[in-house]
Amino acid sequence: MVHLRRARPTIRLLRDDLSSDWESPHPKRCLQTDDLTPLHPLSELPHPILAKAVASFGDDPADDNHDGPIASSTNLPLLKIRAGQWRGGVWHDRELDVCWLLVAGLAKGEHGDHDDFYQNVARNSSDPSRWMPTDTDVRLLKRERAAALLTEWELVVQQRVAGALRQVLTGGQTRFELPHPAAQLGMMANVTVAVAEVREGDYQADEIVVDIVPEPRHAGSELFWLAIVRVLTTINPPQQSWDRYKDSYSNIAEPGHWSSRVNELADLVERGTLAESIPGQVAHDSHREHIAGSVVKGTAMRALCGVFFVNTQTPDGLPECPECTERWRRLPR
Repeated sequence: MVHLRRARPTIRLLRDDLSSDWESPHPKRCLQTDDLTPLHPLSELPHPILAKAVASFGDDPADDNHDGPIASSTNLPLLKIRAGQWRGGVWHDRELDVCWLLVAGLAKGEHGDHDDFYQNVARNSSDPSRWMPTDTDVRLLKRERAAALLTEWELVVQQRVAGALRQVLTGGQTRFELPHPAAQLGMMANVTVAVAEVREGDYQADEIVVDIVPEPRHAGSELFWLAIVRVLTTINPPQQSWDRYKDSYSNIAEPGHWSSRVNELADLVERGTLAESIPGQVAHDSHREHIAGSVVKGTAMRALCGVFFVNTQTPDGLPECPECTERWRRLPR
């Protein structure tokens, strides 16, 4: 289960306290325009005090490493961290089980300067409410936790697909269950993977068919479509390489291709990295209503040539699919 207890900054701290030493101008630009989405995950933003906070307060409390309490913070228990001239105060929010980096600043003038970090903490210690996380901070935390949980689930799906593909490399069929990200909801779908080695004279290929049958309550959901994409991307990443008929997806590869893919997946699984889909190489033609629905809902559509794909890229500059072009030419005017 993903918790993300690790230290994270508040939006106020990013805007007000970290005025310098950013390794990239990108975060400051996003903060100035109030565009927070590109900043995620906040704990990984490129600033030395943020990196120190994460190194000092991770997901396992047994690994916490800090310089003790900040004495001048009398009404809020802040723990001190240091990175070069930077100082920071971290508060453990026990209700959400997360460590907030609430205040940061530079150590100046042997702590006698008015702008010194500890002087600032002392001046605000009687009412530290301005430092506390806002509703926006909590919402962003929950969003990151949900995204991390989803990634963890996709890694589980990828691992199961890789294991299934290994079982049928030289032909045969295997079946496994796809879990729901929320364990209490049980199974999302049944997946069957079948490989057939075709050796007919000059035609030699390894054909694969993947049946992904959802539980009725999950059919048509965005999460189920994400599961389909993850299964197909794990097996063969090119977005336009799969054919579909109802809940069945098929693909054809040269002999030995699936063995090579299994070796690639073993490395991805070991590193905990998700396979990435490969965008289409040609521009397809499809019905305008299908295109609109695909763009709005993120679902797949069928091209005139029969290819089933998700419209995730602009076709500008791509060569036209010759099969789509030919079928378009044959349509009655």
